[in-house]
Amino acid sequence: MTDPADPDAALLQGPAASARAVGGRRVLLLRPLGLGDLLTGVPAIRAVRAAVPDHRLVLATTTALEPLARLIDAVDEVLPARELEPLDWTGPPPELAVDLHGKGPASHAVVADLRPGRLLTFDSPGYPGPTWYADEHEVRRWCRLVSEGLGVDADPDALDLAVPAVPPPVRDVAVVHPGAAYPGRRWPADRFAAVARHLADAGSDVRITGGPGEVELARSVASAAGLGEDAVLAGRTTSMELAAVVAAARVVVCGDTGVAHLATAYRRPSVVLFGPVSPALWGPPPRPQHVVLWHGSVHGGTGDPWGTTLDPALARITVDEVVDALDGLVAHAHLPRNASGH
Repeated sequence: MTDPADPDAALLQGPAASARAVGGRRVLLLRPLGLGDLLTGVPAIRAVRAAVPDHRLVLATTTALEPLARLIDAVDEVLPARELEPLDWTGPPPELAVDLHGKGPASHAVVADLRPGRLLTFDSPGYPGPTWYADEHEVRRWCRLVSEGLGVDADPDALDLAVPAVPPPVRDVAVVHPGAAYPGRRWPADRFAAVARHLADAGSDVRITGGPGEVELARSVASAAGLGEDAVLAGRTTSMELAAVVAAARVVVCGDTGVAHLATAYRRPSVVLFGPVSPALWGPPPRPQHVVLWHGSVHGGTGDPWGTTLDPALARITVDEVVDALDGLVAHAHLPRNASGH
């Protein structure tokens, strides 16, 4: 759990959190998934806070996401967790446990095993609750679970995240993030390079981001775009530093990844490339600074988000479309133009 002696944790725990700690009544929320999953769950987490304002809210999520989980103002404590594994919970059972992980008994059992005073899950055999709808947007799905289950309003636009206390390595840059967890969601590197080159030619300071396993990808994009080694941030930032870079970015270009959700959380101008999953399920809220590109079926249906080859819907997105979308953001975000106005 969060170390109370940790200065970063102390910085993020204000008087309200301290007051909640005194009572000792705790609520457990389960969401040990990826970055995008964590961030799309923030409105539901805030709704739980509204339902139990005097309780201490414990979020069970992965160790890797613990620093970012601390940036959610509604969270008092973070419990390291692994997907579908028993929780290392100590002390009395929680008064309320909410499964924000999935729709079935495998994850329901993880929270039920804590013997909470009350359990909130989606309906499945042995677990009564609200109905799961497969075609519902991820943010609205969890908001509805909390709203119907606890009788509180849940605002699906309450996606904001606190800015990390760590200073960003760079500010006011154009972030190009070519990576994604699976090949099916990775737009081709040469196309990302063409977009990065366009941004640099237009006067932007371009940085290529990515995780430790995406350094070579980032370097190949930077090289093809004619950028120097200093343009590559992949593998050189912590999760908090990456969040700080996005929070201070001028614009973000990426696929359907956690970085896209960071851009939403910090309301930064972004162009997000979707495929195989529809933005109707995982896209940003309808704000002028977020542009979505998607060539999937308007009649529903998705490809394989864990696919090993480039999804056809994503492949249909062209460099010109992305460049046009970026140019269209100029009026809203005041991105730099070059002398020719491009």
